[in-house]
Amino acid sequence: MSAHWLGVVTFVFCFAPSGIHRGNPSLVSKVHDGGGAHHRGPGLLPCHWSRQNLHQFKTRHHFLHTAQPPKKRAEEGEAAREISRVGLRMPAYATNMRTKFPIIALILEIITIILFAVFVVYDDGEHGHHDSHDTHNNTDHKLEPMDLYPMFQDVHVMIFIGFGFLMTFLKRYGFSSVGINLLLAAFGLQWGLLMQGIWHLEGGKIKVSILKIINADFSTATVLISFGAVLGKTSPVQLLIMTILEITIFSVNEHLVVAIMEASDVGASMIIHAYGAYFGLAVARVLYRPGLRNGHENDGSVYHSDMFAMIGTIFLWMFWPSFNSAIAEPPLSYTQLTAVINTYLSLAACVLSAYAISSLVEHKGKLDMVHIQNATLAGGVAVGTCADMSIGPFGAMLIGLVAGIISTLGFKYLNPILASNLGIQDTCGVHNLHGLPGILGGLAGIVAAALGKKDGASATMQAAALGSSLGFALVGGTITGLIMKLPFWGQPPDQNCFDDSIYWEVPNEEEENEESLAHGDQSKHKADV
Repeated sequence: MSAHWLGVVTFVFCFAPSGIHRGNPSLVSKVHDGGGAHHRGPGLLPCHWSRQNLHQFKTRHHFLHTAQPPKKRAEEGEAAREISRVGLRMPAYATNMRTKFPIIALILEIITIILFAVFVVYDDGEHGHHDSHDTHNNTDHKLEPMDLYPMFQDVHVMIFIGFGFLMTFLKRYGFSSVGINLLLAAFGLQWGLLMQGIWHLEGGKIKVSILKIINADFSTATVLISFGAVLGKTSPVQLLIMTILEITIFSVNEHLVVAIMEASDVGASMIIHAYGAYFGLAVARVLYRPGLRNGHENDGSVYHSDMFAMIGTIFLWMFWPSFNSAIAEPPLSYTQLTAVINTYLSLAACVLSAYAISSLVEHKGKLDMVHIQNATLAGGVAVGTCADMSIGPFGAMLIGLVAGIISTLGFKYLNPILASNLGIQDTCGVHNLHGLPGILGGLAGIVAAALGKKDGASATMQAAALGSSLGFALVGGTITGLIMKLPFWGQPPDQNCFDDSIYWEVPNEEEENEESLAHGDQSKHKADV
């Protein structure tokens, strides 16, 4: 009997449904029945299997043991029935999202709709759509309602495709990378319109224009940057909570930096990139998981997942000049053109330095796809603060060159130090793509202001803006992390991190192949006959 039980346990480890985490030393299962992960039950029996999972178990059990003697098959069949009987009556683990996620998501959306009904109206064209601006030929130009729409669409693509696909590098977390990115961005842009609009009420109303929705997308970018720091280790509910708090704090810091300090940060190196990165790192520190200090088998990429991530890189790289110039003042002027050119050249120089340093620090001079996916974008981040300043084409290229170097070195050497010494498990390396280049951009802005590269810019205020952004990020991120750490938000256990199947219905090709074999389907093997 003991030998037969050993066979059953071995079968569950090796041929369990995709809901069971392979490589887990104990039989702690996670079954995608409503996204639930499940704790250990009595003995070694998995908990709360769905009827679909039980059918898969029985099918595989039949396929594996058809050749066994009748008596042994009967004994093992009894073991399978015991697993089925006990599993069906066991409680689900707290990661089941069937009630808490729909309730929280719908409540947040209903509250947002009510606030929109009270405060938000269309821009009537008197403020914002048709403002007159002096252009390079000193004539008045009326900004038409749709003049900035191309810039808006470029930024929109960056938010939903660029950031989403950049995070698909994890081999079993692609659904969440793109799917949760869409969720957070869709909610974040609504909340951002409200939080930023509070500071610009006209007659007690928030008037929505193209410029307003561009800024709403910008506020959402902070959340997506922070999302990268905790990717694979948080639940959708936790991330919705983070979205509310982070955008609210962001709007306060943005108003302080732009309206009160009157600092220049057209490409938002400080108020978006540095803020989003260090906010996310503070959250990651509070949510530190000792069980992941030695790594996780799913915290890595495969060939095709890196290819998908590279799609995100290319989209971001192409549209970053629009990101840095979309809100340049005055619109449709040489100032906006300067921001486009500076970003364009900084990105190009950054690519060369990132490739060079990646080859230099890797074994046998080979390129590391992690460096190429991320460090090639650092130039766009770093040049953001002074994108609209007259720093010269060579100045923009110099900033990009330095950004590519520090970003690549950060991925190679700094990430392990943060994880082992500071307890900051930065999944996507946002510190190296957004944090360090964001600080570099802030410092470049201070130097440019001191050299008089932009009228009205003060080096003192630029430094204060950088300090404010970092301060709000670290304090706000710590508070947000403490709230997210509360045990009822459905966060995944360590063994289920970096795996889509805990919150998504995930098709499994291996299951389909084995089930077809169990039913005598040899169609996929006809070519071998």
